[in-house]
Amino acid sequence: MKPVAPGTVIFHRHRGYGVIVTVNLLTGWIAARFGSEARTLDLNLSSDEIQHADGEPILFRRAPPDRMPQARLMAMMRELHQAGYQRLYLYNWPKQSGMHWRWQLFCGPRNWMQRSWREGWYGSGADYNFNPVMGWGDAPGASAAELVDALARFDPQGLAQALGRDEDHTDWFARTCDLLLPHYTFSLSCNHGDDPAPRGVPVIAVRSGVQQYAGPPIPWPPGWSRLWNHGGNQTNGTPVALYFKASSDTLPD
Repeated sequence: MKPVAPGTVIFHRHRGYGVIVTVNLLTGWIAARFGSEARTLDLNLSSDEIQHADGEPILFRRAPPDRMPQARLMAMMRELHQAGYQRLYLYNWPKQSGMHWRWQLFCGPRNWMQRSWREGWYGSGADYNFNPVMGWGDAPGASAAELVDALARFDPQGLAQALGRDEDHTDWFARTCDLLLPHYTFSLSCNHGDDPAPRGVPVIAVRSGVQQYAGPPIPWPPGWSRLWNHGGNQTNGTPVALYFKASSDTLPD
């Protein structure tokens, strides 16, 4: 399926050729401008029989696009790890509304709670729904190799900090990619109060219409165990994960 994003040229049987102005991948509604018309026209990708400029139908409900970029980021990270940039990490967590998921790439020391911030290395599904790019000069639908190239051009100094070895995390991440890609991603947020932490990391789908993950549990990443409360709040010997709400609130919007 070709990417659907602002700037995509489309064809409508009644209006002819036009250009998408805005798109919402969550609902499937777009606004497009046709010819010399000054006003935009709202169209639904599921029911208005919209095509790409080359005639390929846009089948939103049959082949829904990714609502979140995390699976694409994971594929990019796996290539970078294989190239020796093993000190590159991905942190995912839900927004307070629960409707979208935030993501952050960070490099250097593997500190899950004190992550290094770099401009353009974080984002939200709320933004991705309207403009499906990462924000470092990449194009909608770019492959993992193309994302690597765009990131290297955007911030070579930042990417250089990821060069180094972290074999424990690299092995865990490779196994996680094998289990989850291309339909799922993981979350590192856990807010269960006095309940025991899940045996594995929560798994979420990156697009609608995907069945619930039914694979084996995925262990928490290396270094995460030190964030657990090994005190009295345990059930059957299972440590309870602490939820650092402040870490979610510090992400710039």
